[in-house]
Amino acid sequence: MAESIKPELLQFLTASGVPLKILVVESLCYLKDLRQMFPHAEIYAVVAEEDKAEEWTELEVTWRFLDYREVPLPFPKKYFDYIISDLTLEQVINPQDTAAGFGLFLKETGALLTSFRNIRHWTVLQKLMEGHYYGLVSRLYARAEFENLLYASFYKEVRVRPQYRYGDAALIKRLTDAGFENLHDDLNTEFFLVWAARSMPELSLLKSMFTTETRKQLSRLLHRIEYGVEPEKSCLAFWKLYEETGIFADYAAAFIKEAVFHPEQFYENLGAYTPKSNAEDVQAILAAVAADRYE
Repeated sequence: MAESIKPELLQFLTASGVPLKILVVESLCYLKDLRQMFPHAEIYAVVAEEDKAEEWTELEVTWRFLDYREVPLPFPKKYFDYIISDLTLEQVINPQDTAAGFGLFLKETGALLTSFRNIRHWTVLQKLMEGHYYGLVSRLYARAEFENLLYASFYKEVRVRPQYRYGDAALIKRLTDAGFENLHDDLNTEFFLVWAARSMPELSLLKSMFTTETRKQLSRLLHRIEYGVEPEKSCLAFWKLYEETGIFADYAAAFIKEAVFHPEQFYENLGAYTPKSNAEDVQAILAAVAADRYE
């Protein structure tokens, strides 16, 4: 069967002194490096077998002993910045339910860091050619299938990185000659490392800067302007919120792009009913839209 995955999910993260909340599910090998990378973080760990925690008693970690495949996670919703776990969806009954369930515990700016075995790796295909298949208990995925699963589970951005285990060149040629595509050296990719974020990147910083209530108020005002509901009053309220909360042009443009369904109508109303004192702000937002600086 496949070699063990190399624990490399932390390459998605950058060390900092920010007091993050991080949950590790079963993949306890990450705990020591996480504590070094994030000395002020609240680190939680979920593991089914209590004796596995004995090796990590010197670290400041909050433990929960349960099987995540059978028991709901005992944490508040939207609590964690990151959930980290290799091969999380390999042995669950309903992977979409599990992926979506994990997402409930992530902040809107949070991300799930996980991985999966590539069913198109040469070792799997070689065993099939020999009449064997070992994915009876565990689930193996192709990249497109796994990405679609995460998007269907309400993640907005998915990034993957390959882990290679190279096969004999003659075998790879035999597979490609038989019709197996090898785009991006897929046949030599044994595992994929995955970053799955709750929000699109252009809104992630905005969401981290403002409260849920502020974003709801902003979204409501944008829609009122878009549909011409008391447009002058709505524009005045928008610019008041803009100034009071410190929103600036690039992020206003990003929020408008995501929230507004009829941008031409919105900008027409915004331009018509904005007071002269905010005319330069309108132009700054339009310039950000034209330049796509918020992408």
